[in-house]
Amino acid sequence: MTMLQTKLTAAQRVETMAQEDGPIAQGHVRLRLAVASLCGTDLHYYAHFANAGFQLQNAVTLGHEACAYVVDPNGSDLCAGQLVALNPIMNCQVCEACLRGEENLCTAKKFPGSATTVPHLDGFFREVIDHPARCCRPVGEGVNPRHLTFAEPMACALHALNKGGVSAGQQVLVTGCGPMGLLAIAGAAARGAHVTALELRPGAVEVALKAGAETGLIGGQFDEGEIEKCFDVVVEASGAIPAFNTALKAVRPKGRVSILSNIQLREAQVMLHLVMLKEIEIVGSFQFNREFEEAVQLVESGAVNFDVLTAATYPLEQAGEALAAMAAGGAYGKILLLGPGA
Repeated sequence: MTMLQTKLTAAQRVETMAQEDGPIAQGHVRLRLAVASLCGTDLHYYAHFANAGFQLQNAVTLGHEACAYVVDPNGSDLCAGQLVALNPIMNCQVCEACLRGEENLCTAKKFPGSATTVPHLDGFFREVIDHPARCCRPVGEGVNPRHLTFAEPMACALHALNKGGVSAGQQVLVTGCGPMGLLAIAGAAARGAHVTALELRPGAVEVALKAGAETGLIGGQFDEGEIEKCFDVVVEASGAIPAFNTALKAVRPKGRVSILSNIQLREAQVMLHLVMLKEIEIVGSFQFNREFEEAVQLVESGAVNFDVLTAATYPLEQAGEALAAMAAGGAYGKILLLGPGA
């Protein structure tokens, strides 16, 4: 049987081709893709063949959010047929960051489908995947693979919530209701926080309310004075300077702003004086650590309705069309790629 893989060969050019099997590396297992999901990082590589200043040096298979079925355990404790969530962070386990439990800051980590790892490692948008057994988290029967593919991005959202100190009963504002903002909303609501969503697109606000937000605000259609100093924590998930300034105004004195987005400084000015006047604590949030396990447990619990966070599904061989649809905009939530038989 011919196995399929997708390759980004140039900006906005995705090719589907046959995948060749080779020997399985020690410590790795062989997997068959169940479901993968598209990330904003994948979109940047698709659009520009680069992301955040890192240029791809050659064609690569994108994708770092996925779940898969074990085909060959290769001597590991996993079992053939098990559904596993894939943790894409392959950390060295010996550097200072790893020893502190901060594998996201590992100085020698490898990450699939990314220009940050040289030589590049193929990502998960392929039918057959070899991955370290230690980075595969098995789940019990009955877990929907279309939900489990959310484990990796949910882990990123939970890391931002943990950096912000979000807990039950708090007033939390999430600025930006793209996929990551929606996951932050769902995660905060699952913790018992009172969540307000802020977004320019009315359709995205509607999804945010279904995801767990108690209040939805459409940018430009409310008085910002009404939310000034109202929130214990603000999660900035839009990447827009105006939204970041709104976060600085909306957070209470001595509150915390957790940055989940890749904010790009352009001509807009940041209202940094509010950081001083209100003693705001600003924290960055990059990838995740222990939150991957927390995310998988959240999926297993059924506490989050991931169906409302799914915008569209495509078969694996239509990865190019899926990325083009994501680039066109208009999708509220995640776009999923379904492996054969999913």
